[in-house]
Amino acid sequence: MANLTAAQEEFCKKVGHRFRQPAVLHEALTHPSSMHARNNQRLEFLGDAVLGVLVAEMLFDMYPTESEGHLAKRLAGLICGVTLAEVARSIGLGEQLIIGTSEVQSLGRENPSNLEDACEALIGALYRDGGFEAARRFVRLHWHPLALAVDAPPKDAKTALQEWSQARGHGLPEYDVLDTKGPAHAPVFTVQVKVGNFAPQQGCGAAKRVAEQAAASAMLEALSELKGALDE
Repeated sequence: MANLTAAQEEFCKKVGHRFRQPAVLHEALTHPSSMHARNNQRLEFLGDAVLGVLVAEMLFDMYPTESEGHLAKRLAGLICGVTLAEVARSIGLGEQLIIGTSEVQSLGRENPSNLEDACEALIGALYRDGGFEAARRFVRLHWHPLALAVDAPPKDAKTALQEWSQARGHGLPEYDVLDTKGPAHAPVFTVQVKVGNFAPQQGCGAAKRVAEQAAASAMLEALSELKGALDE
């Protein structure tokens, strides 16, 4: 691909980087369903690692007195799929995705999993085209405000549920994969969580860990609706 389209030029302004290698951006925007020879899965792999390093670096600078454990909790909350999808929506990434007909029909441009993967791929593309500095500018611009919005290290749903359950003698929550649907490049897992004698709850996600978090969130919400359950 020799040049960027007008829409991609405008998109680059939102991203804050002019790609010297347009093909790298094109690859980052290409979903596996498009059937192109090169899709964004490899850049997604790279971007995941680059994002982790840059957000960890940012937090290290922002909170010089916090322990490793607290920094790790902040990191987990900032590099999760929900946050990636939020950033992707803020820059209109879904509108730029190159996707197959089936994905278009199933509203793939709005699919949180597709947005998460594409956001990581974009970060990988920024790193490939402009090195750590290009990726760092993008990450700092979008993740620094998100980090400031959280006063205390966040506690993920699985951790919160585990602490609640163990403190009340229910032992560890039990997670089971009930079902896996969808194509190999975009699976959807359904996970069930059990805690004591409470009614099991389910959650879905594009990865087991995501589905487990969703199930844990559903359980915490269900428990909060039981009078006094979370305050016992």
